[in-house]
Amino acid sequence: MTRHPITPDGLKKLQEELKRLKSSERPKVIEAIAEARGHGVISENAEYEAAKEQQAFLEKRIRELENRIANSNVVDPSIVGTDKVVFGVQVTVQDLESGEESSYQIVGADEADVSAQRISVTSPVARALIGKKVGDVVQVQVPRGLLELEVMDITLPG
Repeated sequence: MTRHPITPDGLKKLQEELKRLKSSERPKVIEAIAEARGHGVISENAEYEAAKEQQAFLEKRIRELENRIANSNVVDPSIVGTDKVVFGVQVTVQDLESGEESSYQIVGADEADVSAQRISVTSPVARALIGKKVGDVVQVQVPRGLLELEVMDITLPG
């Protein structure tokens, strides 16, 4: 299986979610199944069916998290340089048409959150910026059209 890049913070969040699901959510679902089972005929018991569906969903998410964690390639932004855009750095770009500046951290797919200015390394904008230096200009096709972005600054996050 392919190893997926992730920041140390991103890995920590996945591990915390996995721990919560196993230690808190799983016991709740098991208890709900046992309680529903006590309500009579299982084949006619909607509560039992709902609890079993919830259990299946939960177990699937636990397996997904375990696989993501096992196949993570942790990249610590604090040890990468800031001479060019690489995974984990914070990059500030200027849209050459509008003059608007935006700043993004390039992170793994599991960590992407546009509202928090974290974009996936697999996104078109991140792919266009990887390897570029301050002053470089890139063109990237996005849903609203062709963007021309100039790299203004590259820093470590935080």
